[in-house]
Amino acid sequence: MKSNRKRSVRFRRRSISLLVLALLVVVPVISQEWLVPADRQGRLSTFAFNDSIEKAGLQLYNLNCLSCHGNPGKGNYQQLIPPPGDPATEKIQRNRDGEIFFKIMEGRGQMPSFKNTLSSGDIWAIVAYIRSFNSGYVQTVMPEITSGAYPGALIAITLRLAAEKESVIMKVSAIRDNTSVPVVGAGVKLFVKRTFGLLPLDEEKITDDNGMATFGIPPDLRGDTTGNIRVSARFTDEEKFGTAAKDTVLQAGLKVIPVSLVKDRAMWNTLRKAPWWILLSYGLGVILVWGFIIVVMLKLRDIFIIGEFTEKENKREA
Repeated sequence: MKSNRKRSVRFRRRSISLLVLALLVVVPVISQEWLVPADRQGRLSTFAFNDSIEKAGLQLYNLNCLSCHGNPGKGNYQQLIPPPGDPATEKIQRNRDGEIFFKIMEGRGQMPSFKNTLSSGDIWAIVAYIRSFNSGYVQTVMPEITSGAYPGALIAITLRLAAEKESVIMKVSAIRDNTSVPVVGAGVKLFVKRTFGLLPLDEEKITDDNGMATFGIPPDLRGDTTGNIRVSARFTDEEKFGTAAKDTVLQAGLKVIPVSLVKDRAMWNTLRKAPWWILLSYGLGVILVWGFIIVVMLKLRDIFIIGEFTEKENKREA
C-alpha cells in the first residue's frame, strides 16, 4: 500500500512539473508581442493601392494566407498557437504598412516566410487587400525608390538576354540629376515566376564595378509555348540598396506545348474516353447487381405464391 501511495505521489509531482513546464513554454509564445525593427516599420509602398491592386491582393491572399487567417472579417482563422488572427481586426489593422509587409516577408513560428515566394509587389498587393477592410485607412505612398547607399537617387534595374541565350545580364544604376552611376557591390537575385511562387534562377550575385551581374540559365528551364519566361529581379539587402525591382519577359526557356489531359483514354476523362476495362467492369457490375435484385424478387414471389397455396390447402382440409 505504501509503495502504491509513493508511486501515486511521484506520478502527481511529475504531472504537475510537466504542466508547469508546458505553461512556461506556451504562455510566453502566446503573450509575446511581434516587434518589428524600428527601421522597417516606416516602410511604404512605391505605388498607390487601387481596385486592381486590391483584386490582385485578393487572389494572392486566397492562395497563400486564407488557409490560416481565414476570410477577413469572418473570424474563421485556424485555432493555432499563437493564433494567426483575423486581418480585418483592429489588432492587425493598427500595424503600420511597413510592419505588415515585414511580417509577411519574414514570417515567424508557424507563419512561413514569403520573401523567397512572393515579390515585393505581391506582398504590397496583399497589404492593399488587407487595408481594404479598414474604412479609416489613408495610404501614404513613397514618391520614389531610393537607396541608403545612394541617397536621393532613383535605383533602376535593367535585364537583357545574352547573345547565346545561356545567361541573363542585369545592370543596376543609381540615377540622380540626370546622372547615372553603377550600383557596385549590391547583392541581387533573379527569380522565374511560376504558378505557385518564385523559382530562384542561379545563386545570389554581387554587382561588379559596372553595376552588372550575370545569371546562368539552366538548359532545361521550361517556358511557355513560345519559350518565354517571366523573371523578377530584386536586391537581397533592401535596407541598404532599396526595394527596387524589375519584372520582365525573356525568351530564354524551352518551348513547351501543353499536353491535353483529356486527349487519350484515362480514368479522369469523359465517359466517351474512359478506359475499356472500366466501362466493361462497370457494365458487368450493373448487370450483376440488377440480376441479383431480380433473382431476390423472383424468390420473394415464389415464397408469396407458396404461402397462398399452403393457406388455401389448410382451409380446404379444415
